[in-house]
Amino acid sequence: MKNDEILKEISEFCRQADMAESTFGRRAVNDGKLVHRLREGKRITIDTLDRIQAYIAASMPGGVAPPRGLQVPPEKRDPRSNFRFFENRQKYLLFVHTCSEKRVIAERAGLEFGSIHPRPPALRVFDAGVGDGTVLARVMRSMHGRFPHMPFYIAGKELSLEDVRLTLEKVPDRLFEHPATVFVLTNMYYAEAPWLTPVSTAAAASTIWHEVPLRGASSGEFEAQIAELKPFLEQNWRANVSPRSGMPLYERPVAIVLYREDHSFLLDQIIPRAGRTEANFDLIIASQPYRAKSSVNFRAKRIIAPLARALRAGGRLIGIHSHGQDPGMEIIQAVWPGENPFAVSRHELLRAVKYELGSAARDLNFNAYADNRSIFRYDMEALPNEVTGSIGTSTAFAAWNAAVYVAQIEDDRLTEMTQSGGYLDAVREVLRKHNGLWFYDESYVISRRRD
Repeated sequence: MKNDEILKEISEFCRQADMAESTFGRRAVNDGKLVHRLREGKRITIDTLDRIQAYIAASMPGGVAPPRGLQVPPEKRDPRSNFRFFENRQKYLLFVHTCSEKRVIAERAGLEFGSIHPRPPALRVFDAGVGDGTVLARVMRSMHGRFPHMPFYIAGKELSLEDVRLTLEKVPDRLFEHPATVFVLTNMYYAEAPWLTPVSTAAAASTIWHEVPLRGASSGEFEAQIAELKPFLEQNWRANVSPRSGMPLYERPVAIVLYREDHSFLLDQIIPRAGRTEANFDLIIASQPYRAKSSVNFRAKRIIAPLARALRAGGRLIGIHSHGQDPGMEIIQAVWPGENPFAVSRHELLRAVKYELGSAARDLNFNAYADNRSIFRYDMEALPNEVTGSIGTSTAFAAWNAAVYVAQIEDDRLTEMTQSGGYLDAVREVLRKHNGLWFYDESYVISRRRD
């Protein structure tokens, strides 16, 4: 919302409530000069806007909030049952191994290296949601091909213990090919992970910092030492679910720092240490970092705005999320007519991020791009004869899994539908119609201006 829209809403409320504008400001946000500042063109945060509208809503008959342009209707289900990537292991692994999304995303992210300008002492990359490490491993291969002699600082955020294990399995080969690499994994929140510093004092005091210099010179030796981390991970990499929001929460913040011991002298200024960390990333990859039905305000405030603050001069953040309007959504809408989980476009998100950042957005560029550059396709990979003629049950199940995973359909809704069995007919019809199955993602880039 722009200032004049907010002022119009406040003025109308004050007129109906016979309330002075200064009184409104004090009661709504504890700021008697709120309206005066808005008239001067000053910006407010999304939190302040939420408090204003919450106060107006609570004071209206029935306590119903007025509509907002950037608001997604809240879900009425128990938040603890919301779809969460890190809990859907079987769906996730089947999707990863039957669809080409990870490869295509890595290729798209790799294009950004042509636009960045690394500075000593290292090229710095942050993956905001590592998953099983497939995208990051592919991106690191691309980095080595373009910058073979440059030290790398690679950091990633991931809450799922199983995904951390899968990611660590890919690290030995990367350290063997590119020895001058510091690799960091953390379970901290988006506003903390780039800096490896928890926001709360209590969390900071309980942070577990584990530095692992790997000995030897072969991927086999590195793998054996990384495998010894299993008891440490099982004991410390734990997560709970908030009963209020349904969001995953770490029990204790953890940071694992891996590097080759024989390169510790070269990497000394790059290795992060507790109390001595920085963000300043050249590239940040934010691939599917939020739920499809999360509000635009949540995405902007909790995820993308904090990541944008972590960019160094000349750095670039590439964001990627599902777009819909593809054969995968045809399957979903054949089973659940009117279903549309992708209600927030990249344009709305970037506007919300810019608003949330306020004056900090002045040295950033927000690039939504045209559809032909932003939107890209990935496919379910199947043999040609698997989607023609008689479509086998395994192929139909793989297509169904991919469709419901991308659309993030909750388990309770899936249980109701799978008991009927008719959903596979919808899947086969779409596969025959398009001679295959594919999905669309859309991308956007936030870049910080160079000095």
